[in-house]
Amino acid sequence: MSEHVRTSRETVELLLRTVVEGSRDELADLYAEDVVITNPFIAEEHSAYRETRGNAALRARTKPFAQFLQYSQVKDVTLHETTDPQVTVVEFTVVGTLLPTGEGFEMPYVNVIRVVDGLIAESRDYGDSVRAAKLLESIQSAA
Repeated sequence: MSEHVRTSRETVELLLRTVVEGSRDELADLYAEDVVITNPFIAEEHSAYRETRGNAALRARTKPFAQFLQYSQVKDVTLHETTDPQVTVVEFTVVGTLLPTGEGFEMPYVNVIRVVDGLIAESRDYGDSVRAAKLLESIQSAA
């Protein structure tokens, strides 16, 4: 018997659950070693976050955020399966708290995610660039 490999949709659903219920490492475990993550609309002053190449870089980039951000909910989820079985488009909003100040936030996203062999191989993340810039500035001032 062959082992079931998660579909693109199953992987995206697991990703959304893990955002709230899992650790940053468990989240990174859903990404391929050679993953490419792009944030095409990120503000110019935060261009260091425009592209992340590789799982190790993803872990290094996200781990420091654990002390600043706590995610409590993923809401308004709509999954769109495409004609390519590896690609799922997902609309969602992450709800959380900026830990140093206790301030709540909501970040809406549309992500185009390619899954190969049950792992995220590519993700193009389209978030609210104005909200993202404000949140990053709050994190930087709290650091």
